[in-house]
Amino acid sequence: MRDVFALMEEHGHEQVVFCRHADTGLKAIIAIHNTTLGPALGGCRMIPYETTDEALEDVLRLSKGMTYKCGLADVDFGGGKMVIIGDPAEDKSPEMFRAIGRFVGGLNGRFFTGTDMGTEPKDFIHAARESSSFVGLPRSHGGSGDTSIPTAMGVLQGMRATAQHLWGTTELEGKKVAVQGVGKVGGKLVELLIEKGASVVIADLCEERCREWALRAPQQIEISQVDTIHQVDCDIFAPCARGGVINDRTIGELRCRAIVGSANNQLMADRHGDELHERGILYAPDYLVNAGGLIQAADELEGYKEERVLAKTKAIYEMVLEIFTRSKRENIPTCRAADRIVVERMEKVADVRRIILGSNRNDREREGRE
Repeated sequence: MRDVFALMEEHGHEQVVFCRHADTGLKAIIAIHNTTLGPALGGCRMIPYETTDEALEDVLRLSKGMTYKCGLADVDFGGGKMVIIGDPAEDKSPEMFRAIGRFVGGLNGRFFTGTDMGTEPKDFIHAARESSSFVGLPRSHGGSGDTSIPTAMGVLQGMRATAQHLWGTTELEGKKVAVQGVGKVGGKLVELLIEKGASVVIADLCEERCREWALRAPQQIEISQVDTIHQVDCDIFAPCARGGVINDRTIGELRCRAIVGSANNQLMADRHGDELHERGILYAPDYLVNAGGLIQAADELEGYKEERVLAKTKAIYEMVLEIFTRSKRENIPTCRAADRIVVERMEKVADVRRIILGSNRNDREREGRE
C-alpha cells in the first residue's frame, strides 16, 4: 500500500479516515480534502474495489473534485467523499449503514454525505438514526429526495451552454449525443434529451436497461457498447458512469465535438484536458456540470427550498459559458480555466474569514452549558 501521508500531501488533503466494523463487514474510507469554504460535503459510493489501494485512490480523487465542485457551485462547503468496499447488490445491511452513521457522526460535523454510485436514499435512513450528518434522504424522512434529478438537469444545462458556444443556439434538436451509462443520472439525462429532440446513442453494462430505452423511443435511440461508445461519431459525448474515461487509450479515438457528462473525474489526468484543448474538443468540466445533486444536498442542510435549488442548477449554464470564454481569452484548457476560478474564490473566502466573529455573553454561557 502506498504511503497515505505522501498521497495526502500530493493531493492537498486534510484528513483520511479508515473505518472498519467486523460484524457488518464494513470497510470504508472517508477523505476530507479542503474545508476552506466550509464543512466537507460529498457522496458515499459502494463498489467492490479489488484492492484497498484502488479504493484509496478513488476516494482521494473524488474528494478533491468535490472541493472544486463546491467552489464553482458557490456553496459554503468543502470537498469530501466516502467509499465503501463491497458489492451493493450483496453486502448491504441496515446495520452496516448504522455503523456508517456512527463513524460519520464521530467527525462532529466536519463531513456530510449521502447517495452516490451503489447507494440509495433508503440506505441512509438507517445511517441517519445514528447521526444528522446525512443528506439526500427520502422526502418521507425529512430529506430533499432524489439528487439524481437536479444532477441530470445540470448536465443538460451544460449541454445547452456547449451548444450555444459551438453552434450559436441552445437547442439540442437534431444533435447526436452518445451517453455512456444510463443508470440513475444517465437515464434521466436520456429522458431530457429525448424531450429536446436529440438523437441518442446509449451504452450500459446492463444490456436489459438499454433494450428498455430502445423500446421506449425507437426513433431516437441507438444502442452501442460501453467500451466503444466513446468512438461514436457524435456532437456530444456524455460519460455518465465511472471516471477515467478520457485516458491515453481513448483520447485518440474520440470523434465528438464536445464532452459533457455526469461522471466524476472523467479525465484520467489533467494532461488529458490539455490534449483535448489541443485537439479542439470542447470539455465542460465534469465537477461543474454534475453539480446539481451537490446543490440540492447543500440546500437541504440550510433548509431545503426546491425553487432555490432549481435556480442554482440553471445557473450552471452561465458558469459553463464563463469557463469557455476564459479558456478562449487566455488560450488555456477549460479544465485549467475552471480550476483558476475555484482557487480565486477560495482565496477570497479565506481572506474574508480572517475576520473574527464575536459572540455575546449569552452565547458564550450557552455554549459552556452545552
